Amino acid sequence: MSELAAKECVPCKGGVPPLKGKDIRAIQTKLGGGWRVVEEHHLEKEYKFPDFRKAMDFTVRVGELAERQGHHPDIYLAWGKVKLAIWTHKIDGLTESDFVFAAKADQAL
Repeated sequence: MSELAAKECVPCKGGVPPLKGKDIRAIQTKLGGGWRVVEEHHLEKEYKFPDFRKAMDFTVRVGELAERQGHHPDIYLAWGKVKLAIWTHKIDGLTESDFVFAAKADQAL
């Protein structure tokens, strides 16, 4: 289990600045491959699957994880792929919990 995946998501109450620049880069090095930071606003990753069923099963696992963590990504499901976009809506940017959730999503694979 990665260092990030071992942590729990912490609800954001707002009023804190989103991560920027070197802080994002530092925590991104702890995250597994394939994740992109988009405009210092959100994380994105696309997962490939051999068919729709396996993609849907993964989507359900991520949805259940989201409910347990109280942290909800945008999920795009299509034949053979799932795309996740993760950010903290209350501050319209990234927090450590976004990276924690991303690591947990990789683990759910």
